Amino acid sequence: MKRVNIIIHEVSRTLRLTLCCVGMTMMATACDDFLDREPLSFKSEEAYFHTAEDFKLAVNDLYKFLPQNNSIWGGTYSEDCKSDNQCSSGYYAILLSNGDYKTQAQSNGSNIWNFNRLRAINFALNKIEGALEEAEDQTMARHYLGEAYFFRAWEYFRMLRNYGDLPIIKQVMDDDDAALTAASKRYPRNEVARFIIDDLNKGIELLQEKAPESGRVCKDAAYALLSRVALFEASWERYHAGTCFVPGNAKWPGKTLWPDFAFASGSAEAEVDYFLDIAIAAADHVASKRSLDADYQGMFNNYETVFPDDDEVILARYYQKGVLSHSCSAFLKNGGGCGATRALVNTFLMQNGLPIYAAGSGYKGDSKDTYTEFQGRDERLTVSVRAAGRYIETHYDAETNTNVNDTTFYNKPFIYNTGNEKSTTGYDICKWLVGNYSLEHYTSRDYGGEQRTQYNCTTAVPILRAAECYLNYLEAYFMRYGSLGGNCERYWKALRQRAGVDDDFNKTINNTDLEKENDLAVWSRGQLIDKTLYNIRRERRCEFIAEGMRFDDLKRWRSLDMMKDYQPEGFRLWGTLNEQLYADNRTKELSPDVVTQSGLSDYLRPLQVSASSAAYNGYTFPKPHYLEPIPIAEFLLCISPEGVTQTAIGMSMLYQNPGWPVDADGPADYSYDCD
Repeated sequence: MKRVNIIIHEVSRTLRLTLCCVGMTMMATACDDFLDREPLSFKSEEAYFHTAEDFKLAVNDLYKFLPQNNSIWGGTYSEDCKSDNQCSSGYYAILLSNGDYKTQAQSNGSNIWNFNRLRAINFALNKIEGALEEAEDQTMARHYLGEAYFFRAWEYFRMLRNYGDLPIIKQVMDDDDAALTAASKRYPRNEVARFIIDDLNKGIELLQEKAPESGRVCKDAAYALLSRVALFEASWERYHAGTCFVPGNAKWPGKTLWPDFAFASGSAEAEVDYFLDIAIAAADHVASKRSLDADYQGMFNNYETVFPDDDEVILARYYQKGVLSHSCSAFLKNGGGCGATRALVNTFLMQNGLPIYAAGSGYKGDSKDTYTEFQGRDERLTVSVRAAGRYIETHYDAETNTNVNDTTFYNKPFIYNTGNEKSTTGYDICKWLVGNYSLEHYTSRDYGGEQRTQYNCTTAVPILRAAECYLNYLEAYFMRYGSLGGNCERYWKALRQRAGVDDDFNKTINNTDLEKENDLAVWSRGQLIDKTLYNIRRERRCEFIAEGMRFDDLKRWRSLDMMKDYQPEGFRLWGTLNEQLYADNRTKELSPDVVTQSGLSDYLRPLQVSASSAAYNGYTFPKPHYLEPIPIAEFLLCISPEGVTQTAIGMSMLYQNPGWPVDADGPADYSYDCD
């Protein structure tokens, strides 16, 4: 897919808010002096925004804001390392309560409190909206305006997930101190969510049913995002109700700025229902007409074709050799420094629909090797995580009158490597990996050719899938009604059938023991949840393995309260056939410098390889980390007589998220009463 980039240009000085900090260039490789030039693709704004083609060019570069796999290490496949699903070679400070995770002194392009993207989106949206009527091709002109609304919703949702309450900015701001300070006012998070939903509804009215080109947004993409936004906000407000993270109570930090706040639906629970109803309807709109792809893994290692208009994959980022590429398979072929955890692996059901601990499940245990451990399991596990072990078949050779051993399976994870080439847990992610899993693949490690070399991988990255709408519908419906009515049975069975699992979900529910589940998602607000709801969450965890969804899910469910001294573990190494894979060079490959030793645990523990690691004792998630801190300098840039936060130079219009400092960059107050 050819991507046409433009430079968004607007003469601007440094402004008081990050949202208006500089006239920005949209080309990632552009230099600062581009700010003083006319845009490369047109002579002036007056000569530019007139045709649908102009509008298309204006929104083309917004596509780089979507998730991607990187040209160096990382991307969608590694995002879940910041959760209980995967574990990297290092650790994530946001999951620790040791003071390592701190506010930043000031906002910049690398941190999350960054309105540069929003400003670029608003620039394009405002210009297109102002020139819409004069465009000859109204169908396509309206479509590209719909894309702009989609991207503003996408960006605001990113900010909502991280900050909650936000300024609502609909226009590119002028360099006016009073206007900028007034615009810094944070709106209650539910109002921000409603604003996002309003943008998506506008987009739905404008967008075409079918994208004009592969890789572009279509109407169903807006519906899918709408279901995601509404479900996220509904679950956040339900499970965080009454805490400082939801408006409408005395602990909410926005109460001074919004003394007369009231939920638009009339009550906190009615507001939750409002969002759930939207999530159900939007998800059903997509799920009712889009079937699931038969080839689950084929969605994640596809580099030869584009997804059809009616495919399960609604929106994907495409790559093309010589134009745009990544290095996903180059790293994952050796482990990628982002292995799956034992907790994640144990969540997957047996093909007969039973949890691994249930009587009659047929689970073979983990005392041999993962090849054996994976027998009879959910197919999403076996195509997403590479098994380890050696499997030998013996047959009689009549010509030689001897028994011959044939190695039909062999995989030895690189647990002894370091950094991004390491198999951190022994459970290597292969969902995104190009190549099949024959003996040739396991022994040569180069099956897949050029796709497995750095900077040359061109597999598409699915961004929105119909499967998510199936799951959003299930979760929202059960949260709303406490039962599985409507299309729940149809959607749940379809997901399980594709995974090769018995589609009788009631069989699974009846055999679930929450106390035996090694899953943070069995908890919300410190309480065990309903078994049906948990199994919906289980389905979500398994479906979205290595797709970067887990951390946001744990936050909205308020499950991270239970992440205390949490040790991510990998495969069972010591005393198993897995250990024997390293027998020929065990002094080097199983040394204390590279893997945890048997006296600590039989299972790999990536965080405990080094005793000097800040995460050696595991992850303990502090409640203030549910929301990110606003950088300190932002408070000093928003001084107003109507301010609500005391700073060294006056009262600021901004208020900080709960538990975080406003006077100096530093860690959160872990004793802060969030509840």
